[in-house]
Amino acid sequence: MTATLFSLTFAVAAPFWALMILLPRWSWTARIIGSPLIVLPVVVIYTLLVLPALGEVLPAVALPTLDGVRDLLGTSDGAAAGWAHMIAFDLFVGRWAWLDSRERGVPALVMAPVLVLTILLGPLGLAAYLAVRPRWRPSPPARQHLG
Repeated sequence: MTATLFSLTFAVAAPFWALMILLPRWSWTARIIGSPLIVLPVVVIYTLLVLPALGEVLPAVALPTLDGVRDLLGTSDGAAAGWAHMIAFDLFVGRWAWLDSRERGVPALVMAPVLVLTILLGPLGLAAYLAVRPRWRPSPPARQHLG
């Protein structure tokens, strides 16, 4: 079951990445990516992997040591759970960057490589977005007329 869950992890996240990268201006992309629940399928997989091993996981994360984390991640179950953990957080960060970039008017051609970098090397993708982000300012909110 672990191998199946490992394989499913990126498969359930990939459609959201595809929307943000390949169809960034499609109206349905904004609707779908606008929900933080897009990470829920990966969170469910993570939960299925972690809950049965909670007795081993909690000590390794409550008082982490290099050897303890190595031992935890050095198993098939641990590696699959670590993968699900990374995919969930990378998707959440990618979602935030995509939403923020739309608010700021960052061009899709700038965001596509940033999002690919976030998929492949999460924190470096975040760093890339934080580096390009200041070049664009968020649009001011629309003024409403009362009366």
